[in-house]
Amino acid sequence: MIKRKIINDPIYGFITVPDGIIFKLIEHPYFQRLRRIQQLGISSLVYPGAIHTRFHHAIGAMHLMQNAIDTLLSKGIEITDEESESAKIAILLHDIGHGPFSHILEHSIVHGVTHENLSALLMESLNKEFKGKLTQAIKIFRNQYKKKFLHQLVSSQLDVDRLDYLTRDTFFTGVSEGVIGYDRIIKMLTVANGNLVVEAKGIYSIEKFIIARRLMYWQVYLHKTVLAGMELLVNILMRAKELADQKAELFCTPAFREFLYNHYTKKDFKKNPELLETFAQLDDYDVLSSIKVWMNHEDKVLSTLCKWFINRKLYSIKIQKEPWTKKQVSGLQQIAKDKYNISTKEMKYFVFSYEVKSDIYNSHAVHINILFPDGTITDFTKASDNLNTSVLDKVTRKYFVCYPKGMI
Repeated sequence: MIKRKIINDPIYGFITVPDGIIFKLIEHPYFQRLRRIQQLGISSLVYPGAIHTRFHHAIGAMHLMQNAIDTLLSKGIEITDEESESAKIAILLHDIGHGPFSHILEHSIVHGVTHENLSALLMESLNKEFKGKLTQAIKIFRNQYKKKFLHQLVSSQLDVDRLDYLTRDTFFTGVSEGVIGYDRIIKMLTVANGNLVVEAKGIYSIEKFIIARRLMYWQVYLHKTVLAGMELLVNILMRAKELADQKAELFCTPAFREFLYNHYTKKDFKKNPELLETFAQLDDYDVLSSIKVWMNHEDKVLSTLCKWFINRKLYSIKIQKEPWTKKQVSGLQQIAKDKYNISTKEMKYFVFSYEVKSDIYNSHAVHINILFPDGTITDFTKASDNLNTSVLDKVTRKYFVCYPKGMI
């Protein structure tokens, strides 16, 4: 008899996990680390309920993958038990390479190595440990498996990853504008010509999905106060890295120290398997504990930034549709220089301007295709009669300037 484990999820209710390799992967230290990495980084500083983790998301995405596979099987799509298990493993481990605070510090702790790169490396490591049982899952993850629709369920413009994170992030932030009909979307999925498509009667659910994604980006993921907190955290790590390069002594955990005092690249991870093991020990707690100690560091810039972060004294931020001029930014920099008695070199930590951008629908990626009853397959943007499809593929750009709160 196959034993089954039950996980009580606040969104989907009881999620069943078979007592096999999937349960063993969930129990593995690599996966358990995801409990200590917040899904939305520092968004809880804006939305106090947004304290869910990458662990929650991965389990939820795996549940939706099972639902999607059940739907496809019910429509006569051939999926073997091995393929079903491999697809669930691929989505379960798709975020396993995330570092502390998810996307925020992706380029601060390691350089030129994305979380997708690290996920692939960790999956390869697990594959060796599990005697090659993840080989097919890795092929699906890398889009190297013959049934392309399985990869599209893992990673595309309409995948179970997005369906879960939109649903979950909406639930925990309380931002109702992001609510989507994930269950109906899944019921409308099928396969045509080897690719994932949506039945025509599901087009309105897709329209809602696209709109909800756009609203969530500007209301949650790129909310101006979230951006201010993200930039503050990035600047803390940048300053700590700068001091570490100067051989200054900084408190940090052994795993964190390895990456703070060295500049590792993708090649280093491939050459040194132990480095990957060290990375797998890093989580939010390493960084947060260090920041609390750094509040009392002798370096004025580092201690000031850390105090601001811990006490939620985030940057003031102004956003507009046009780039900020050098005159506007330099004026703010001069005020900060006089008020905080900092050097021109240190100015970048106090006043700076950046660009943020978001696209709703990428016409150059794998399309969301709609299948009509007569067998015609049409790209979603051409099939929709409600949305202004001319702006769907347009990249929205906004420009912001940050400076210390209370400076002006």
